[in-house]
Amino acid sequence: MPLNHQNADNINLDNTDIKILNALQVNARISNAELSALVNLSQTPCLRRLRKLEQSGLIEQYTARLNHGMLGIGVSAFVFIKLNKNTSSNAASFETAVGEFSEVLECCVLAGVHDYALRIVTKNLQTFESFLKDKLATVEQVEDIESTIILNQIMAHRSPKLIRP
Repeated sequence: MPLNHQNADNINLDNTDIKILNALQVNARISNAELSALVNLSQTPCLRRLRKLEQSGLIEQYTARLNHGMLGIGVSAFVFIKLNKNTSSNAASFETAVGEFSEVLECCVLAGVHDYALRIVTKNLQTFESFLKDKLATVEQVEDIESTIILNQIMAHRSPKLIRP
């Protein structure tokens, strides 16, 4: 997916900025020395560019990807929610409620048949069922719940490679 090289804050990205962003998507823990060598800059200008990208908000955060299996997380699912009333206040209340559930990794607003899609992780099918019945179904704004268990995840946390148009 090509990146728009000028956002609302008028951030102009050149080829070096794009190389920095692509390198960080592969390895966010790369040292400044390695990064500067990779993008053909000396360390000080490279660090200056990196800080500019961070301060602009283009780089939102750095995270660690955890091995769910080693953490005892055996079930991952997509859960689709239909609200009983799709008003701003109802949506805000729902979003606050699901924000409290540690099982919810992602919450997305949808256009179409469902109002929200949630990505849920739990220890096993019994804890998934308990989450659905004892937590999610008790949220006042929820009218309907549909779920799909993920059998195997082929790609995770993939970011688009930035290219020049």
